Amino acid sequence: MFIDKIGFLVGHSETVKCLYYNKVLTSADISSYTGRSIPHVIKVLNELIKAGYVAEKGFAISSGGRKPLNYSLVPDTHFIVSVAMDQFSVRMVIVDMNNSFVTETKHYESDLHFLQPQIFVKQLNDFIDSSGISKNAIIGVGITMPGFVDTLKGINHSYLKIAGQTLVEYIQNAVFIPVFLDNDSTAIALAEQKFGLAEAVKNVMVLNLGWGIGLGMILNGQIFRGNNGLAGEFSHIPLFKNGKLCNCGKHGCLETEASLIAVTATAKEGIRKGETTSLSAYKELDADTIIAEAIKGDVFSVKLISEAAYHVGEGLAILIHLMNPAAIVLSGKGSIVGKLWLAPIQQAINEHCIPRLTHYTEFIISDLNVKAQLLGGAALVVEHFGKILESKLNEIEEKISA
Repeated sequence: MFIDKIGFLVGHSETVKCLYYNKVLTSADISSYTGRSIPHVIKVLNELIKAGYVAEKGFAISSGGRKPLNYSLVPDTHFIVSVAMDQFSVRMVIVDMNNSFVTETKHYESDLHFLQPQIFVKQLNDFIDSSGISKNAIIGVGITMPGFVDTLKGINHSYLKIAGQTLVEYIQNAVFIPVFLDNDSTAIALAEQKFGLAEAVKNVMVLNLGWGIGLGMILNGQIFRGNNGLAGEFSHIPLFKNGKLCNCGKHGCLETEASLIAVTATAKEGIRKGETTSLSAYKELDADTIIAEAIKGDVFSVKLISEAAYHVGEGLAILIHLMNPAAIVLSGKGSIVGKLWLAPIQQAINEHCIPRLTHYTEFIISDLNVKAQLLGGAALVVEHFGKILESKLNEIEEKISA
């Protein structure tokens, strides 16, 4: 059965995780990461090689003496499906055991507020079927999405609600693959920690500049989700007395002035009032268009993003006072125009923060951009290698056998 085929993989999760995140390591490197002795690591590597999951990759550079062997995961033994959802689209991709995309990213236009679970499951099954990759080779599905996601219960209190069972249970029973669920901003923080600019920093705030303004937190080198995975609702800090209703049901949230949804609404209003802008040439206006025109230098588009960025900076001033992070990473869709965000954010920080605190916080623009959430979804599955994944696989096999 499938669980027997991957017994070595889940049984040696520490080593597998190290190789997945770093691609090529020596036994000494793995020993350093895992805290295991080199003889133990070599024993595990030999077992994984025998099982076909690890391969020798030549010799590493040596400063003297015998050169150590490099090891890496065999990429096509198993695969991971990553699903990245936002308020208006669903993206899917399959990655191999070297964290490389092996399919084109499938993009579905879909309003998350109205997306039905059965429609989403059909999209997921159709995507997997069209990939040509057997479900038996797929070790897990990592689904990341906005909303109030309870990672412990496997539900989203905001979207895709299922009567009588959790969202994770519903999807897993429909695709017969282990399913893991997390908030989109937390997943982006995980991607930045494992593959991006937050890799070597212990205390980092990762901003997901998307349709909303999400926050992923890395505290003392660990992803921080709060008690039930609901931490990081940065965009719902009530900063304004503007009377604007937020989608959370409250008024004056940061999101009502600084999200890409708010930026798009302001752009449409400006065009109606006769603003001179290249945006007026578009029949349909969305955030991607505004970002693209801002990159080209359209003054109105730049102004819109700059004003939103200043408001983000006002919110960040609160975070800096509370958390004293070493770095704040600007990631997600909006980070494509990261340089346009920096100056107004810095202006707001200078106006609202104690100077001594700001001195110790660095602002960084992500180089992962729109791939961050997809990478985070795959990493979400890898993070659960071990007993949790094994338990899910056993549940699936019992259902198949029943």
